[in-house]
Amino acid sequence: MGLLFSIFAADILPIFLIAAAGFLLARYTGADLKTLSHVTFYAAAPCLVFRLLVTATKTGSHFGLMIALAVVIMLAMGVVGYAIGKLFGLNRIDLRAFLLVVMFSNGGNYGLPVVQFAFGEQALAYATVFFLTGSVMTYVVGAFLAAGARESTGKAFSKVLKMPNLYAVLIALAVTQLGVEPSEAVMRPIALLGDAALPLMILVLGMQLERAAWPERPRIVVLAVSVSLVIAPLVALGLASLLGATGAALQAAVTLSSMPVAVATTILALEFELAPDFVTGAVFLSTLMSPLTLTPLIAYLGAR
Repeated sequence: MGLLFSIFAADILPIFLIAAAGFLLARYTGADLKTLSHVTFYAAAPCLVFRLLVTATKTGSHFGLMIALAVVIMLAMGVVGYAIGKLFGLNRIDLRAFLLVVMFSNGGNYGLPVVQFAFGEQALAYATVFFLTGSVMTYVVGAFLAAGARESTGKAFSKVLKMPNLYAVLIALAVTQLGVEPSEAVMRPIALLGDAALPLMILVLGMQLERAAWPERPRIVVLAVSVSLVIAPLVALGLASLLGATGAALQAAVTLSSMPVAVATTILALEFELAPDFVTGAVFLSTLMSPLTLTPLIAYLGAR
């Protein structure tokens, strides 16, 4: 118990404290969530991605592995979610919302800080690649699930092309492959903005949670949250081991796959009117319950 408490206090509690600050800012000061989200998404996060990929010493050799893991784990969770949804008799709309919830986890403003605190910078570099792949999957596969037949392939991919993190990855890959050494004048402002990314992400998470409410269909929400927090870690651990991931790569992939439901799913659910109350409730409840599953998981991965 002492080990679990120390892990919670060191790796998870700091995130909830910063998220609580974001919650209070949104509740009592009228802080603009949209503006802070744009600052994080378009300025701080791309700098973090670029710095991590340029300075990481081993990420390149595992780059393809992390992409493959992200895709395979999310698709596997889609199969699991479809089977469970059919078993419980969910209708077409509820089943699509259920898949949206169980397939996509909050790897950004929750997962990346947890990986950094628990496993260090090398694992954070691996986690960044996993997270970026998951972001693309969310915007493409998630958009298809949410919109159904109404969303064209071209429109979904146009959303991906608007992601600044994607260009940060491409530039970082070009720099590393060409052997270019960025000057200090370039790297210092990038490092400063990158250092701000993770705390800003957590603040945004807290501000988004301030908008959540208790769901109208708690039984379905509890089912989805249980799949996300209990079954997803087992699926991720099995697939990561099967594909040969070890050390920091394994820790990053399994941890990010075990995060609460992605906040981005609420945006898709609202935009396409896909059971938004259910999706928002799943995000809220899974975030609150996540320390109960993440704490022993971190202890297990740290001992491997």
